[in-house]
Amino acid sequence: MELRARGKVRDIYAAGDYLVIVATDRLSAFDYILPAPIPDKGRVLTALTLFWLDLLRDIVPNHLVSANVGDYPAEFQAYRDQLEGRSMLVHRARMIDVECVARGYVSGSGWKDYKRDGKICGIALPPGLRESDRLPEAIFTPASKAQSGHDENISFETVAQRIGEPLADRIRTLTLEIYKRAARYAETRGIIIADTKFEFGFLNDQLILADEVLTPDSSRFWPQAGYQPGGPQPSFDKQYVRDYLESIHWNKQPPAPVLPPDVIEHTSDKYREAYRILTGKTL
Repeated sequence: MELRARGKVRDIYAAGDYLVIVATDRLSAFDYILPAPIPDKGRVLTALTLFWLDLLRDIVPNHLVSANVGDYPAEFQAYRDQLEGRSMLVHRARMIDVECVARGYVSGSGWKDYKRDGKICGIALPPGLRESDRLPEAIFTPASKAQSGHDENISFETVAQRIGEPLADRIRTLTLEIYKRAARYAETRGIIIADTKFEFGFLNDQLILADEVLTPDSSRFWPQAGYQPGGPQPSFDKQYVRDYLESIHWNKQPPAPVLPPDVIEHTSDKYREAYRILTGKTL
């Protein structure tokens, strides 16, 4: 198959007029892909994305054609065992070169920015906020898309300069509308979506939602039970791996260390648990 792109987690293949996106079990931490995969991680990312695309389809159209391998071009059928449950056939889209981040809570890079100057992406916030505090209202905090290294927070004005103010306004409005819908739903399932990021593109002249949507890799999911602002929160993502790597004082230089079996198993359980709680189903 013609490999069009390979990211830290996803492989993208040409499929005639379409693309096939495959979510692997690779896991990256501190910008390095770790040697051992996390079982079922790619299946969770794909299944959650499909769940959210369906829930949000009345807000914005998306790039999905099918997740049924039987619908893929004939040349992909021989690889059904590799593709089933972890791939999507999607429309090709002209992607907008902006990471569209919505934040409902102050955490991560947003917390670092706030501690520095009381702002996130140029948005002034109330004084005295604690780490993990809920914001008065959700904010749009875009980032530049980095091919390597961390994405960099940028201001709305920078986005408007890059893509034009009308389109910047559209993606800001859509980002916040999608986030608010998803956050309200997640709260009914006992999960806080602290922040998340989306990617948009154009299919012909229609603005669509693309790539992964509201997964543990693109979002901070916190359990509502035990939520206590004033510090970091437990989460349904690879934070457990980051904490382990910090505990062994890895210098964040290659080669990346091999994770112990119990860390791999616990991380896999966290991903599956996020899917189960949000959807009410098991993989």
